[in-house]
Amino acid sequence: MGRRLNADPAHPRSTPSGVTRTGVVDCGLYVDGVRQPGDWDYASALAAAEEQAADGKSSFVWLGLHEPAETEMAGVAETYGLHELAVEDAVKAEQRPKLERFGEVSFLVLRTARYVEHGELTETSEVVETGQVMLFIGPRFVISVRHGDACRLAAVRADLEGKKELLAQGPWAVAYAVTDRVVDLYMEVADQVEVDLDTLEAQVFSLKAHGRIQRIYQMKRELVEFKRAVVPLQRPLMMLTGTVNRDVPKEVRRYFRDVQDHLTRTVEQVNSYDDLLNSILQARLAQVTVDQNNDMRKIAAWAGIAAVWTALAGIYGMNFAYMPETQWKYGYPVVLAVMLAISLVLYRWFRRNRWL
Repeated sequence: MGRRLNADPAHPRSTPSGVTRTGVVDCGLYVDGVRQPGDWDYASALAAAEEQAADGKSSFVWLGLHEPAETEMAGVAETYGLHELAVEDAVKAEQRPKLERFGEVSFLVLRTARYVEHGELTETSEVVETGQVMLFIGPRFVISVRHGDACRLAAVRADLEGKKELLAQGPWAVAYAVTDRVVDLYMEVADQVEVDLDTLEAQVFSLKAHGRIQRIYQMKRELVEFKRAVVPLQRPLMMLTGTVNRDVPKEVRRYFRDVQDHLTRTVEQVNSYDDLLNSILQARLAQVTVDQNNDMRKIAAWAGIAAVWTALAGIYGMNFAYMPETQWKYGYPVVLAVMLAISLVLYRWFRRNRWL
């Protein structure tokens, strides 16, 4: 989605090169589900929406922001009457999924996730990239604040603008569309992670297992990051779909229930992946223990064979005057033959018991 310059010059943001830029991605005025033509700044768009509402029309502003500066967000907050605590959360982008209400404005926080393609899972592979989308939903506006590129909203806006009846439901229709897109990405990530887990499981349980524990642990870390995005969203969605919630239109609540069903499925998948990954990790640790025991048995077996040669050589190396067979012509080769024979017997016995 191309960036548009903010028509409000009171809150610019300067880059190191000196070029004035803005965090405003798009600002649209919607009346009865139809976007109105023209380039709007967020102040004039809100004034126009209120005028249309006074005439009995369904109107609202959708302002899209991408990583806005604190000064710019302060200007938006002053124009739209946003609470300072919610504005601080929107700028810092360090919140877990939640739904809060500040007067007539609802503040919805979503954590976004995107699968990162990688040729092979290594100890440092990034599997899941996360970000955040915050939504301020008021009677005549919805403000989306995006951090990171895990979930871009251009496609959401374009798709929603083709659904006039849904868009006519007001700002909560936008909240539904954004939430639906976020949860759809969750489902895509979950399906891709399942493929990685199948590959990891096959490597661990193959006859020539070579998967290192660091790979499993890295996958565990990525799954925990994904889980932190998915699981906490259940409570906000439950609040949005509740019959006691009068802010969300009844028709839009039905759409939110569909999103909740998809989220529940994804949460179940993530929990099962977590259990499976724990089992894979335990299995790999057990394999490492077995391999170490096998190595110790091999070392002990070869040490037992070498002990025969060491014992006989030690006896004949004590230099006593009267030693058995020391004057025998064939004593030396016979002793070597005895040591070799005992070693072969021990070797066959260790092989039969699978020590070697």
